[in-house]
Amino acid sequence: MSNADARETELITGSTSGYERLAEAFMSLSILTFVLGLTTLGQVTTANTSILGLGLYQFLGLLLGVTGVGVIGLGAASAVGIAETTPDPESGLVPATFSGVLWALVIAALATSLGGLGATAGLGIGLVAGVGVFVTVALLDEDVGTTLPSGGLAVIVAALLLGGIITPAWAWKPQDIIAQFPAQAVVPMLSLFCGIITAWSAAKARSGFGTRGRQSGAYLLIGLNAAWMIAILLVVIGFVVSKGWGPMMKNFEYVAPLTIDWPFVMNPSQGLGIQRGIKPAIFGTLYLVVGAIVFSVPLAIGAAVYLTEYAEQGLFTRAIEVATNGLWSTPSVVYGLFGLAFIVPRFGGELSILAGQLVLGFMLIPLVLITSREAIKSVPDGYRDASAALGVSKWETIRSVVLPAAMPGVITGIILGVGRIAGETAPILLVMRGSTFPRAAPNVIEGFQFTASPPFMTNPALMEAATALPLQLYAIITAGVGETQAFGWGTALVLLIVVLSLYAIGIAARMYFRKKLKHL
Repeated sequence: MSNADARETELITGSTSGYERLAEAFMSLSILTFVLGLTTLGQVTTANTSILGLGLYQFLGLLLGVTGVGVIGLGAASAVGIAETTPDPESGLVPATFSGVLWALVIAALATSLGGLGATAGLGIGLVAGVGVFVTVALLDEDVGTTLPSGGLAVIVAALLLGGIITPAWAWKPQDIIAQFPAQAVVPMLSLFCGIITAWSAAKARSGFGTRGRQSGAYLLIGLNAAWMIAILLVVIGFVVSKGWGPMMKNFEYVAPLTIDWPFVMNPSQGLGIQRGIKPAIFGTLYLVVGAIVFSVPLAIGAAVYLTEYAEQGLFTRAIEVATNGLWSTPSVVYGLFGLAFIVPRFGGELSILAGQLVLGFMLIPLVLITSREAIKSVPDGYRDASAALGVSKWETIRSVVLPAAMPGVITGIILGVGRIAGETAPILLVMRGSTFPRAAPNVIEGFQFTASPPFMTNPALMEAATALPLQLYAIITAGVGETQAFGWGTALVLLIVVLSLYAIGIAARMYFRKKLKHL
């Protein structure tokens, strides 16, 4: 190779490396914008927060301006051949559609907020702009079609923030709509979306566009969306903890050894000279969840085994699959009405714990059935064939091989279902509602009695009405019955702890079965 060729190769390599470093820098700034949007949305940072001597909105505007111009520059450098990239000759329908919808919404919002237009006119202008962006992006090469819409949108938002058009006192008040959107809500959302799309564009540019670029962009989007969801979850949990910790821990005392006085959790809801507690509601919630699991899980797993291992795959199994999916998506209040109309009358017309357990059990069956079927289907057929080759019967193969292998997936479905039913209010409000602040919970554990005739075991306590944490929380916060909101926040924190504890038990069981499966 000649010296000229060597110099040319070195120049191209250096240019590409510098291009990648620039893309990484703009991607980092975009992620920083995304993080600041999250912290502002969660009120960790506010409009009064100062960063590097600038107000938060000015700093966000600076970040968005730099990343917007930088991302547009990355696309231009690729288009004119300064950087060695491999973009496709077209951007694709999905990016074009996404860009068109995003620009349509932003232009409509600007037309109604800054132009003083009504909602109809603003939406019309936004629609025209969105169609124009869609057509433009669809016709452009991938590099420019990816970077120009996202970078341009970031530059527009930056101009609004740096130009003082959007200030902490600003609010979007669309005409013809009885609603108001303050800057405290609009700015974080704009920062989030602009941070996501510019980071996505920079990630694609860093990998040279094409197949590798789309893969890198997809991975980044998945990561940022996961971070968004986790952050929102942590914000919600932190908010409940900050509101409920004080009431929950009021007069809490620990006396060694192993003696705890926790009035909020250990006291009944009624009594003379005592601090009001939520012990009956805690027991009511546990009775409901445990009873629903005992009723529904064996039925759901049995049905999943039959439909997967025994039933012929055809119209019957497809109809059951459609019905199961429909039942899982059915609103909880419908289950409550079903319980009120069909279950309660068959127990003497009285609201009871047993009716609540059955209703929540019916709610739990569809999800456990769906996840159990998928888990059983995922077990390799080689397991079944190897067991059959050893002369093991079909049922023994299912019991000893298939179900243990599918158990982690089954438990995942149970965990998800329990998380839903533990906090349900509407069904138990219709079929189990008792006194909101009872003196004691029904003694279900000691209420079982064995008989010589069917059903051979009875429990009168299950036929009593009771309260539960969601019911008590509804009465306190929504209806304002019986106590202050501080007491309600303490109740909400205890409910959250109960649900998370049930999750923890389920996750521990799943890990146990996975570990056991590895040693088979």
